[in-house]
Amino acid sequence: MNQEMNGVEAERVKVNVHDKIDYVFKVVVIGDSAVGKTQILSRFAKNEFCFNSKSTIGVEFQTRSVTINGKVIKAQIWDTAGQERWVDELRAHADSSIVIMLIGNKGDLVDQRVVHAEDAVEFAEDQGLFFSETSALSGENVESSFFKLLEEIHRVISKRSLECDNGKANADNNVATLKGSKIDVISGAELEIAEMKKLSSCSC
Repeated sequence: MNQEMNGVEAERVKVNVHDKIDYVFKVVVIGDSAVGKTQILSRFAKNEFCFNSKSTIGVEFQTRSVTINGKVIKAQIWDTAGQERWVDELRAHADSSIVIMLIGNKGDLVDQRVVHAEDAVEFAEDQGLFFSETSALSGENVESSFFKLLEEIHRVISKRSLECDNGKANADNNVATLKGSKIDVISGAELEIAEMKKLSSCSC
């Protein structure tokens, strides 16, 4: 597990239940059946691992509140049954600013590795995904992976908020530059008089 992250996480994970929640982030865990999605979620949300875990039926969710960059964030994490399609379908139906992380679980089962780390890294880079290897059993990298994901979501949200604020400020500035501009407008009475003078000067 990333030791540098651990020192920071230890301070940030303690959130007072009475603190005001600044954001609620929805995280959806998808993947093939039996890869350990429920166990990863359980390890992060409750620091638990169940050896007698059964396959998820339908959709379940758990929550955990954490503090990131001084903001209290409630992570609402949805655990799916595993029938969902993958990255292309996810991007096709989600917001363009979606944050996706590829997680290789069961890192403790070294002898049973199915996907080589190099292949996973290459795939993640090609797809523009964050990548991490975890072990729900030992807890290795589970905490840091979720924090990395939530921090990136917070970064994206903050950036969009800043862009909206800048856009609003620019719009306000444009309105301000119009103030004080003089526009000559001829009233209806003046227009009639002007038209009458034209008619009277007409030599027919």
